[in-house]
Amino acid sequence: MRPNFSIAGLVHLALYSFVLGAPPRTYNKQILSLGPTCNTPSNRVCWAPGFDINTDWESKTPITGVDRNYTFALTEVDNYVGPDGQVKEKAMLINNQFPGPVITADWGDRVFITVINNLKANGTSFHWHGIRQLNNNINDGVNGVTECPIPPNGGIKVYWFLATQYGTSWYHSHYSSQYANGVTGSILINGPASLPYDIDLGVFPISDWYYTAADNLYARVNSPTNPIIPKQPGSPPPSNNILFNGTNVNPNGSGGSYSRVVLSPGKRHRLRLINPSVDNTFTVSIVGHRMTVIANDFVPVKPYTTQSLYMSVGQRYDVTIDADQKIGNYWINATFSNTFVCGSSSNSHPAAILTYTGAKGEIPTDSGTPPPESLCADLVDLEPVVTRTVPKGMFKGAPSQSLAVTVKPDETSNSVFWTVNGSAMNVVWENPTLQLISQGYEYQEGTSENIITIPENSEWSFWLIQNMAPIPHPMHLHGHDFVILGRSEAPVQPLSQSAKPILFDMATDGASLRYDNPPRRDATVLPSFGWLVVAFRNDNPGAWLFHCHIAWHASQGLSVQFLEKADRISKVMELAALEPNCQAWRKYSPTNPYPKIVGDSGL
Repeated sequence: MRPNFSIAGLVHLALYSFVLGAPPRTYNKQILSLGPTCNTPSNRVCWAPGFDINTDWESKTPITGVDRNYTFALTEVDNYVGPDGQVKEKAMLINNQFPGPVITADWGDRVFITVINNLKANGTSFHWHGIRQLNNNINDGVNGVTECPIPPNGGIKVYWFLATQYGTSWYHSHYSSQYANGVTGSILINGPASLPYDIDLGVFPISDWYYTAADNLYARVNSPTNPIIPKQPGSPPPSNNILFNGTNVNPNGSGGSYSRVVLSPGKRHRLRLINPSVDNTFTVSIVGHRMTVIANDFVPVKPYTTQSLYMSVGQRYDVTIDADQKIGNYWINATFSNTFVCGSSSNSHPAAILTYTGAKGEIPTDSGTPPPESLCADLVDLEPVVTRTVPKGMFKGAPSQSLAVTVKPDETSNSVFWTVNGSAMNVVWENPTLQLISQGYEYQEGTSENIITIPENSEWSFWLIQNMAPIPHPMHLHGHDFVILGRSEAPVQPLSQSAKPILFDMATDGASLRYDNPPRRDATVLPSFGWLVVAFRNDNPGAWLFHCHIAWHASQGLSVQFLEKADRISKVMELAALEPNCQAWRKYSPTNPYPKIVGDSGL
């Protein structure tokens, strides 16, 4: 259905086109004439002449000259009857659906997305999770950092990016905790793979689902009184359900339906697992079947076969599944950790169904064997196909390379903050970082924007993140993959009275760090009461967010901005493109009935 454009929206779009012209449609790179793809079921390593699984996409991308165009109309529905048959008091939907449309492209295509904000009062911004956005920070979609929010009642913004990577990801709102209302969707970029397979089954997001509106949920999380974990503030409520590819039965059996993944007997299938949750993490397993991982996030890896995969918020695993079992129906299980620190649900045993072609549509009877306890720790044993060697000697574990994460209840404001080095992120929607940079403003470190300026001439950036609390955090970096040099072991009982922070010691822990082709991805878990050491190349000008991807914690301030190659930002991007949308937001902002509250970072 064609979206409805309001008069205000049409005027805004016309202004955008008049001031800036059409969105960029040409590059200063030569468009390569690619021959027919050599990617076949028997040879997924190949892609096209000059490009295969061993091509380093950070240095070489097949510019196809193909544009993929999408229009997303964001609307809200009160008392929405969700996919499990139960009423959600406030839903925000993209093109009247949940999840939102799947963005599909090929490696080297350009993707254009026109976002129309038809919400009643909320602004919005759309982030394309994991997309590198090389020299394109302006399209990263983080209000208060890379743009002003898109105003409601017809505000329009056109985003675009080059698909320099391939694999699986997702997109979501970055306006407070808005995506808890349903503002998410998947991204599928076709490219080579490290293992042959016959059939691509597409994306398979597994996400938590809440019947309460995001604002009301956040009000509970932001309370200094924790009704679940004594002496710990801001306990998130259990999700009401877990949805597999957008559907599930209600935990009470009163509505909805199981999602089904269909296999063809004797074939190998690719399934693209995504965790686009607000808070919940889980271990995915399939009764009677093994999975072979061929990519984590947007990073192809050497095939790794396993019976289960722990998935934290924001993470993706591309896996292959061989249909080599008896024709029938098998449970796909999502299992929660018994440590009670990385999410829970009213649906204690969420599941979908793996079914073979030719099987009757019956409900499986074998629940399978529970997977090993995850301890909320993700997999760091995967080996990237394209290697990286990280220079030794640059990481010293010094205070200048350290980020300490703490939780801080504030009774004065009746709020809870998650701080980094003592400061909780607090962006100003009307004055995003990039626009202030365009105006010559020089940021000072130590302000509430949590700006960390990376030295201009440094090649790599190293960070020790130290968790002083029992809650693990899925940490996500925008604009980059990072390498995981090391981490501490996750505690078995993080909520016990005896549990204490495990502090990184360079003298004893430094030798365990891995510099030769370490695991690489864009989201990983900072362990409970533990430490994590990551590094990334300084080669992408912009203001890049590094944050916990538990939506509540990001809203409570657990984030920093890495200001990278600051002197080049205005040279590689047309920062004047920010102004039309910011003018529209500033005009709306004084009338906003729901301004950013104390305790909300705005992210």
